[in-house]
Order: sequence, then structure tokens, then C-alpha cells
Amino acid sequence: MNYAKSLKKIAVNLPSGEKLSFQVGEYSELQKSIIEEFLPRYGHGAEVLSVGNATDESLFLNKKKLEELNFFDPTSNELPDIIAFSKNKNWLYLIETVYGLGIINEIRLLQLKKMTINCKAEIIYVTAFNHREDFRKITAAIAWETDVWIANEPDHLIHFNGDKFLGPYRTFINETIN
Repeated sequence: MNYAKSLKKIAVNLPSGEKLSFQVGEYSELQKSIIEEFLPRYGHGAEVLSVGNATDESLFLNKKKLEELNFFDPTSNELPDIIAFSKNKNWLYLIETVYGLGIINEIRLLQLKKMTINCKAEIIYVTAFNHREDFRKITAAIAWETDVWIANEPDHLIHFNGDKFLGPYRTFINETIN
């Protein structure tokens, strides 16, 4: 029996309708969640341009679109785990998983900023985790001016963005009492 064919796979549906297949594991589960849960919530209609993982650094790559955006060498082995582009906002999402190259810390943020200096889109930096417990272990290392998303709490983002989002939440008395 061919060992590679006997491995269980995780099916992943890209917003474009294309399908990918990942090997089973926490890394793949997180990437699936980013594509199928994070992007529909926060991606503003984002198109996935690149997906890589430990076994295949360029599992999916839209090299032409990345080149149109003046993105750095899309064949580089320093690509984030997932790259997505929202044409509506002109935002390019660079998403790292805690299982891939790791979090977006100050060093990784500087690397990504240097690599995208000529990019035509505005850059959104996101580090993704499966669980809050994983995030808690390395919170202090997350870079300012980035965001964190936790897959098992998909409706919330954590912003490390200074005063950009500072302000009161409106609470409605009837909602909090009932």
C-alpha cells in the first residue's frame, strides 16, 4: 500500500471555490479555520493568494496576482502561512500561524515590512492560534501594530494597535439586564 495515499486529509474550500487538501494536524486545522472562518468574517471578500505549510511551502500560489501587487518574491521560503487580498479595501492580509514560521513578533514584523515596502496594498498583519491557552503562553512576544485571531473564539480579534481602536463600547441597559 502507498503510504502517502493512506494518510488522512483535511479538505479546505477557498473562497474562489477551489479546493485544497491538507494533512491532518493542528497546523492544517488552523489554516482551514483561517480560510473558512477568519476570512469570511474579517476579510472583506478577500481572495486567497498563497497557502503554504510544513510539507509544501507553496501548496497554493497565485504568483501573478502577488506580482501585480508588487509583493516581494512570491517564491520565497519566507512567505507567511496564508496571504489573502481584499480588493474592496485594498488590504493584503499576511497571516502567520503559531505552528508555521511562528508569531508576528517585532523581528518578523520588520522582515515582512521590508519585503512589502513596494506593495500597492495596505498590509494587515495577523497571527493565528487555535486556542487562547496557546496565545497566553507567548502574548508578550506579539508585535505592536498587528492583530491576533483565535480559531476557537472566531468572532473576536485582539488588536495590538495602540489607540487605533480605543473607545467605549456602547452598552444597552435592556440587553445587559435581560
